[in-house]
Amino acid sequence: MAGTDFEGEGLLEGLTGRARDARLALLEDLEESGVPLDELKRAVEENRLVLLPVERVFGAGEERYTAAEVAEGAGIDQSFLVRLLQALGAPIPSDDERAYTERDLEAARRAKLFVDAGLPEEGVLETSRIIGISMANLADANRDMVGEVFTQPGIDEHELAMRYAAAAETMPPLLGDTLLHAYRIHLREAIRQAVVTEAELAAGRLSGADDVTIAFADLVGYTRLGESMEIEQIGQMTGRLFELASEAARPPVRLVKMIGDAAMFASREPVPVIESILGLVDAAGTDEMPALKAGAATGPALGRGGDWYGRPVNLAARITSFARPDSVVVDDAVKKLLESEDGDRFSFSFAGRRRFKGISDETAVHRIRLAQDKPGS
Repeated sequence: MAGTDFEGEGLLEGLTGRARDARLALLEDLEESGVPLDELKRAVEENRLVLLPVERVFGAGEERYTAAEVAEGAGIDQSFLVRLLQALGAPIPSDDERAYTERDLEAARRAKLFVDAGLPEEGVLETSRIIGISMANLADANRDMVGEVFTQPGIDEHELAMRYAAAAETMPPLLGDTLLHAYRIHLREAIRQAVVTEAELAAGRLSGADDVTIAFADLVGYTRLGESMEIEQIGQMTGRLFELASEAARPPVRLVKMIGDAAMFASREPVPVIESILGLVDAAGTDEMPALKAGAATGPALGRGGDWYGRPVNLAARITSFARPDSVVVDDAVKKLLESEDGDRFSFSFAGRRRFKGISDETAVHRIRLAQDKPGS
């Protein structure tokens, strides 16, 4: 039986020669794989025809369940399922839309196993939010990387679509193993650093608050640079900051997050985190990376969802704004801890007492450097 007259349907309009042949070959492949004509038309109108093979790899066309059917099949409340999907950042279709695949049903069953194992629903949702944010960032990074590698001058639609689809087939299994390996590394380190006090044992619950040293490192003049640089240069600069920050964060120091032109670090041990940001600031100020400034504070903070909240976070951010380019400034509590743990490792110079916005008390701050960097040493 003859296939669809794609030219008659207007799907080859404006194309000639190699471009027309490539579009026709791609349309024929997609039709053969079961993509309906109306979907092909929408894809052409939306300039995403080249991405349809990738969508097929990830289950497009296999949708068969409504949300109610997934919830029933997994043995969970539909309201919890919807909250779970929202936490992951997934789109929420209408109740009667058959938008879910067998993979979605399997994922819902796994969530049920976590709840059955005794984990609270709110805890499962919080973990899902972290996973959703992390995977969204990873997906964006991989999309950009694949696009840069595969999109070459002169490549046609059919070849590009096949390359994208091949990458989509190959990467998830490899990434799955990589993500599991990274998770085990970080979970092992988190458990090593965990401290359970006698009071917590007696109460039968963890307090959630820990004494932690928080540090920020900011690019100097980022707003001004952003006005004068091309977007590609800004991307290279922030990418380089991410690279340097990742290299600086070695256990027990953790790179908590990147916030545009800044990196946030945390550690329950003050000496390693201060060494990390001193090294990071020292590595900047080059042709490819503007100068950095950094600040740190310590005290009880609450860890939630992979982030930290509390006075030391706010204070470290304020101190960083106060710091001069190429310098690291710490609060008095950090200075005292460092002197008690490794008094000969660092040198300090008093930077005054400051009243920072949002911080109730006046704060004594000190510039810090490695002792061997002290002038005249």
